[in-house]
Amino acid sequence: MASSHESIGPDPDRRAFLKAAAVAPAAAGLASGALAQDAPAKPEALPRRKLGKTGVELTMLEQGGIRGPTYERILRLAFANGIRTFDSAKAYGTEGTFGKWLEQSPEVRKQIFIVTKDTPREPGEMLKQVDERLATLKTDYIDLFFVHGLGDKHSTDEAVRFVKSKEFGDVADKLKKSGKIKFIGFSSHHQDRAAMMQAAAEAGIVDAIMLQYRPWIDKDSPLNKAIDACWKKGVGLISMKQVAGNHLGDKSAGNILDDVVKRVPVLKERKLTPYQGLLHAIWTDERITSACVSMRNTDQLRENADAARRFEPLKEAQIEQLRDAMLAAGPTLCADCDGRCSRAAGTPAALGDLTRFLTYYQQHGDRAIARDEYAKLSAEARDWSGADLEAARAACPGNLDFARLLPEVDRRLA
Repeated sequence: MASSHESIGPDPDRRAFLKAAAVAPAAAGLASGALAQDAPAKPEALPRRKLGKTGVELTMLEQGGIRGPTYERILRLAFANGIRTFDSAKAYGTEGTFGKWLEQSPEVRKQIFIVTKDTPREPGEMLKQVDERLATLKTDYIDLFFVHGLGDKHSTDEAVRFVKSKEFGDVADKLKKSGKIKFIGFSSHHQDRAAMMQAAAEAGIVDAIMLQYRPWIDKDSPLNKAIDACWKKGVGLISMKQVAGNHLGDKSAGNILDDVVKRVPVLKERKLTPYQGLLHAIWTDERITSACVSMRNTDQLRENADAARRFEPLKEAQIEQLRDAMLAAGPTLCADCDGRCSRAAGTPAALGDLTRFLTYYQQHGDRAIARDEYAKLSAEARDWSGADLEAARAACPGNLDFARLLPEVDRRLA
């Protein structure tokens, strides 16, 4: 459980930070009245946390990459709402919009922390890729460069060798010394990401990792142990893909939202929406520096920025209540996926990946990417026929209703 790690880690000032963050909204002027404006009167940065041993502090909320014509406006609104950490990637097609923003507002560059990603098969490929990312972003340096989706193009053994290899270390040093990047790492939602994270902690090359995460991880699980290993070695951790399909950010889903609030009294007590409660649960885990959220409209930006300014740690029992309410609301993505669903179902089909791609399609609006990722799977990984879907659901930490979701995968993505 996330709240059981308050004493873990090298930073003795973390507890003081949590207390300071809890009183931030009064000074920030982002109470419900202020949220009615298009942006705060003064674009003060949101509360920050240290990124591992890098010495850099990131805002606790990170703007994720989104597609579409509104992205430039979203970037500016995110900045106006206090966000100073921004996520991008070659695959998202968002870097050009970023570059346009930086060209028009060059004073912004030194105030923000830019994360971008590419997909090298071998470490040496990063040298050319970084140059390409710089050109598209129209900036002289990248704050944090990630190997995008480590494990998607590698077997687990290959991914582990990648992050521990001398070549990776040499390329990372060369890029840093050139000034083209400040820090390096990888993102992963692979079912074996725990093994990759353990390898990164042991090798000491990686500065930060972005991982698929939820705040109620079993503390004895391989993923939680890997998070601990990275935290103790000073590897910064950024959360992504926290939730999908629970309608927690959809105000039109009134009955579902009302039920979540009823089941989690702290939400009503603190005047938090269910999604704000989720963010508070994530930030209660001191090991997580920032939560990357693909905010797509003004309401989401205001709500999540407000959550950061009003952050107070949740108690373990409150996080458990939130977990139970969310699982009952019908998720489509399991952030804890480690393949146990497929093993329990007796199938080689990648059940976790299939539902994740459906989430991209239905929840994130990334239909082309969802279909493309689905097409990349082998025929065996797509074929869930004959699988024991009730056994899969019983084994799944996210309690996914595979019998309902997988036919929808075939209908939408096949």
